[in-house]
Amino acid sequence: MLSTVQSLGLLGIEPFSVTVEVNVARAIPAFEIVGLPDAAVRESRERVRSAFLNCGYPFPDGRITVNLAPADVKKSGSLHDLPILIGLLCAQGTLPELPKASAFIGELSLSGELRPICGVLPMLLGAQELGVKRAFVPAPNAAEASVAHGLEVYAVENVRALVDFLRGEGALPRAESAKINQPRRSSVPDFCEVKGQPFAKRALEIAAAGGHNTLLIGAPGTGKSMLARRLLSILPGMTEAESIETTKIYSAAGLLEPGIPLITERPFRAPHHTVSPAGLCGGGSIPRPGEISLAHNGVLFLDELPEFQRPAMEALRQPIEEGSVTISRVNARLRYPSRFMLTAAMNPCPCGYFGHPTKQCTCSPARASAYLNSVSGPLLSRIDLHVEVPPVSYDQISAIGNEETSANVRARVEAARAVQTRRFASAGIACNAQIPPCLLAESCPLDNGAEKLLRSAFDRMGLSGRAYDRILKVARTIADLDASEQIRAPHLAEALQYRALDRKYWNRD
Repeated sequence: MLSTVQSLGLLGIEPFSVTVEVNVARAIPAFEIVGLPDAAVRESRERVRSAFLNCGYPFPDGRITVNLAPADVKKSGSLHDLPILIGLLCAQGTLPELPKASAFIGELSLSGELRPICGVLPMLLGAQELGVKRAFVPAPNAAEASVAHGLEVYAVENVRALVDFLRGEGALPRAESAKINQPRRSSVPDFCEVKGQPFAKRALEIAAAGGHNTLLIGAPGTGKSMLARRLLSILPGMTEAESIETTKIYSAAGLLEPGIPLITERPFRAPHHTVSPAGLCGGGSIPRPGEISLAHNGVLFLDELPEFQRPAMEALRQPIEEGSVTISRVNARLRYPSRFMLTAAMNPCPCGYFGHPTKQCTCSPARASAYLNSVSGPLLSRIDLHVEVPPVSYDQISAIGNEETSANVRARVEAARAVQTRRFASAGIACNAQIPPCLLAESCPLDNGAEKLLRSAFDRMGLSGRAYDRILKVARTIADLDASEQIRAPHLAEALQYRALDRKYWNRD
């Protein structure tokens, strides 16, 4: 007695087809699962057995062998509980032939209720390419499953309801198509709450307009963290493609809020400085997306940057350049998207008061140098904007109603992003920070004054090739904010000043 049921699996955020083969033979009773199952899959034997009995179906008497094909890909999680149970029901003749091109995924409780699982959205979005036309998913996952258009998606509460439906004796609710457009949340703090700091605000406006990485350096209490946490309020809204891609990552990580089918707000992730390299970039015994992937299409804020573990900081270098992170295991290579805006904040020295106008720094030169050098040169060169955040004056703090709102800044950012969208419509690029080297000369034309200034600065400042590229990209963004086709000398001069802190702090001797 052999039956075959189609299911799905997940490698990173990419789905793959799993064929669940169930054979019941006349032999000494046993229940074996093969096909590289992990512990959660092996434990499904007891969940399936209990759900079988508690739903009133006689459990097959004999040797049960379940094969999860392909056998060379590791299967993890509890999502194969449901197809194993359906396969057993088919093998013993309780169910008729299953509808063609149907996939079953879901975890079982001991009573036969279906529990939510991780990764439903990425599995269903790729299911059609795997030949699936209809899918049966746990009812708690119906909201995210509704985003997968073009599939018949049925929400299953319990085993009995599903069996009745497959027998033609009942109905199952269909997951309705989700609404993509949702209003911007009003809980994001506003830029107008930050007093003073016009230079830092301007830098963050440029960062938001071009998707650039930013480093904020200043004494404690100058508003670095406050500024960074308001960056989200001036970023443009997510496109439908960005929203779906971000939601796929959160679904795979099991972090989707119940009842919310789609993430429509850009994520803001602020991990503690004790985070491990695996926690930051992803990994673990059962690989999961890390903070950099959870910040995809949003902001990754690293407060007190020098306090982070050196391996964790260095692990950021490849994802910043490539926009993705690859996790290698013996049986698989998993890839997670990780195109984020890095915003970091740090003090200029361990005590925080190097260069302060009124407070004395208590750090020795050696200690201050060691603190700064914990941020490596290769990582620093990948940060486009180095911004000093000075102390604010009493007049700035006590001023009322003089600060620009996030809505006004966001309008300028969106106008600049619209220019970039038109410019890179055929290149698949979202913003200036993503310009590849092959398009840099074409996308960043300089007038004569800017050309002379850049040549002079390159020799005088000893710029690297990477710094040259990033200065051009920042200047391109400043020109876009100024509605200028060409990069002029003032645009380039402003971009160059965001590299001046390299010499002040890291080469101040």
